[in-house]
Amino acid sequence: MKRTRISLFALVAALAVPALYLAAGCGGAKTQVADTKTYICPMHPEVVKDGKGSCPICGMDLVPKEEAPVAPAAAHETWICPMHPEIVKDRKGSCPICGMDLVRKEEGDSAGGAGVAGVPGFATVTIDARKRQLLSLKTAKVERGTFGTGIRTVGRVAFDERRVHHVHTRYEAYVEHVAADFTGKHVRRGEVLAHVYSPELFATQQEVLLALRAVRALGPQADPSAREGAERLLEAARQRLRLWEVTEKDIAALEARGEPLRSVPIYAPSSGYVTARTAFHGMKVMPADTLFDIVDLSSVWVLADVYESELPRVKVGQTGRMTLAYRPGRSWTGKVTYVYPSLDEKTRTAKVRLEFANPREELKPEMFADVVLESAPRTALRVPDDAVLDSGTRKVVFVAKGEGVLEPREVKVGEQGGGAWEILSGLSEGEEIALGASFLVDSESRLAAALAGMRDGATPATGPEGHVAAPAPPPSAPHDGHEH
Repeated sequence: MKRTRISLFALVAALAVPALYLAAGCGGAKTQVADTKTYICPMHPEVVKDGKGSCPICGMDLVPKEEAPVAPAAAHETWICPMHPEIVKDRKGSCPICGMDLVRKEEGDSAGGAGVAGVPGFATVTIDARKRQLLSLKTAKVERGTFGTGIRTVGRVAFDERRVHHVHTRYEAYVEHVAADFTGKHVRRGEVLAHVYSPELFATQQEVLLALRAVRALGPQADPSAREGAERLLEAARQRLRLWEVTEKDIAALEARGEPLRSVPIYAPSSGYVTARTAFHGMKVMPADTLFDIVDLSSVWVLADVYESELPRVKVGQTGRMTLAYRPGRSWTGKVTYVYPSLDEKTRTAKVRLEFANPREELKPEMFADVVLESAPRTALRVPDDAVLDSGTRKVVFVAKGEGVLEPREVKVGEQGGGAWEILSGLSEGEEIALGASFLVDSESRLAAALAGMRDGATPATGPEGHVAAPAPPPSAPHDGHEH
């Protein structure tokens, strides 16, 4: 009996010792496991700790951060930013540009790309019929036809600066009568503008009359030298009147009358309109004073604004056609006579001067005009304006390959005009290209190119025009209890 009790005791002890060791081991493991939760501030997500506490910025209690388990990256699973498609990562996260949460990119969302095309940053895309209808995406053929490079712009009618006349006297005088007595009056060449009295001019008239009497008194039988001297004196007095702009008609009238005129007329040097007047009755005028400004409007200028990018297409002698709002259905034809050498720093345009005949004086200075600078048409490949995407460094079009497949292709363009681009290279006549909603197709193509780079293991992903997108952040490392 005693031996049996000893055996039973030994059996219990043998079973108890492992249990104690197991309990001790479990208890030790429990004491070593730390709280692995991450705590963040609700108001300041950048404050991250691996334990409870308060935010050092606002003092709020930190709360546990709920983290969804990160699934193992699959070859077909990518995450993109809804606002910046060039941001592509292989796991969930946030956009480094705008901070939005990345969304999973489904394979069916993008046009089933046929791989990256020959244009860097673009890929061939496929858009089904439903999406093409929603995008109002159409196609058109590349055609060869007449290409006109007319430049449409606006202009302003101005007077011809070469037809402006300033009226002066060449002597001191006093205004005694004004015939052109208001600004805007139309005068004809040779019409009297005013009458002035000048003591110097009056004395010179008397000298002419005295010299004339002396020549007539000598007669043909007089001494030749005396007669020659008198004639020279008469001619010198006449020449002085001519230099003071006294006409030959007035000199002849003076000699026929035999008496000097007190008030001498001032004539209009040309036909036109009086645009300025400073002559008033009774005022004293000096040679430096402008009495009248007269502008001849039989020919006018039109100053058109042309952008600097269009200046190479403007030539002196080029034909220009002008229309005015106040005369619908009527047009005027003129010529480019000068291209001004400087640009306006605000509008980035240069002035181009055109000359137009204005025999009926229908064109008034300061009128606004619509101007078309025409050039000789030529035959060239042409595509509509909205088919060409300008990325800043290259021009790209999407060629329709059938069944919704759109292939990006870089082209070289020439001039633009008439709602079309001239194609120098990159397209052939008869090819079909996408029209309308091209910017959406452009986004799809760039996104497909970025995804293809991710699938091929290219790191980091590239964005538009080769810009490198932000790389995905590394896996979270264990926190050391310090703020991040």
